[in-house]
Amino acid sequence: MYKKIDKKDIDYLISLCGKDRVFTGDEINEDFSHDELAGIKKYPDILVNAINTEEVSKIMKYAYENNIPITPRGQGTGLVGGSVAINGGIMLNLSEMNKILELDEENLTLTVEPGVLLMEISKYVEDKELFYPPDPGEKSATIGGNINTNAGGMRAVKYGVTRDYVRGLEIVLPNGEIMNVGGKVVKNSSGYSIKDLIVGSEGTLGIVTKAILKLLPLPKKAISLLVPFPDLEMAIETVPKIIKSKVIPTAIEYMVKDVILDSEEFLGKKFPDSSSDAYLLLTFDGNSKEEIENAYEGVAHICLESGALDVLISDTSERQESIWTARGAFLEAIKASTTEMDECDVVVPRNKIAEFVKYAQELETKFDIRIRSFGHAGDGNLHIYVLRDALSQRHWEEKLNNVFEAMYCKADELGGMVSGEHGIGYAKKPFLQESMGEDTMELLKSIKKAFDTKNILNPGKVC
Repeated sequence: MYKKIDKKDIDYLISLCGKDRVFTGDEINEDFSHDELAGIKKYPDILVNAINTEEVSKIMKYAYENNIPITPRGQGTGLVGGSVAINGGIMLNLSEMNKILELDEENLTLTVEPGVLLMEISKYVEDKELFYPPDPGEKSATIGGNINTNAGGMRAVKYGVTRDYVRGLEIVLPNGEIMNVGGKVVKNSSGYSIKDLIVGSEGTLGIVTKAILKLLPLPKKAISLLVPFPDLEMAIETVPKIIKSKVIPTAIEYMVKDVILDSEEFLGKKFPDSSSDAYLLLTFDGNSKEEIENAYEGVAHICLESGALDVLISDTSERQESIWTARGAFLEAIKASTTEMDECDVVVPRNKIAEFVKYAQELETKFDIRIRSFGHAGDGNLHIYVLRDALSQRHWEEKLNNVFEAMYCKADELGGMVSGEHGIGYAKKPFLQESMGEDTMELLKSIKKAFDTKNILNPGKVC
């Protein structure tokens, strides 16, 4: 049993952080009771805005000694209830720890606090002709949130995911101790990789208070291809052919007409083309126009041979921005088109994408519920949204559970996994347990216990 928050706890936190950064009761903004999807809702007993590692350490040590649960929080852009204080206690808001601490151009690293936004990192390094490749759709997420979910995004096809760009971390352990793992070194085979355990751990093993990120030289040019197809199946079936050609685009996204129309309405802007039922959106980057043209010409030919209606080349910044602004608004546009929604972000082998997407479309008819999808076709990570519309609470919960059961079962059958980049949090725990099996879940629980013997750090999440 966790300790119930009392006046002594509140007084301690105020003495440490000041009255202006400690909130209770009605002082806590409603935003801190849920994440982006708002399906799981619970207020913390206390909200604390931390501003440095030492504060985080002292708060964590106090919570450990008094058996109080702590939920770390960034911008709250998650989709699985990972930053919701389901056990009450203290919510530790890290958004104000938002300093860029060091750019090391000799080692090509950037050291940041966890509250720095992804969009701020991109702009900062690109102004210096450097490049941080991970590119999740939600640019207002914090880097701490990206690290905790091992976010991937659209460039994962060519460049990989967040874990590939985290060189070192400063973390606060559940007992309040501060630990540094990894560093600026390029190679490291010094025992178990604690750093790689923390990345993707959803704030259940330690609190990230500093990160050393790997950078690359900035590609000098990028060109996108918007490729319309008569139907989605034909579009998706083209993806393995592109990968097999040994030319790896920076991104391969798929989208359907209904989602594009939702985005047009949401943004009040026309998409460059919305006449076809399905599209592939591909991006190529490099250091010269000739280099990129050599890469995309073969891919364009593959698309046309596979039934594409056209290949539309976006080689100006204005056209690029028009396409990618619309793509970036897909989630918000779908959300605005319904009363409530939930998401499945399964990942399957790339050669199984077409089969899974077709199956998901069939579920719309089978369960008589609206389903929308888009995703990272190049890495097999699909974002499938189930929409409530006018369904009653009982019918919504029943249909949602049935659809999710069917999709996760199909993903497992195809050799896929429960989550590609959004994590497990609280909402997807039952599906992870079904997918991983008892032995693996016991191993995960053992790892959690090794870090957090009292189960006070973001309890109830992942395992």
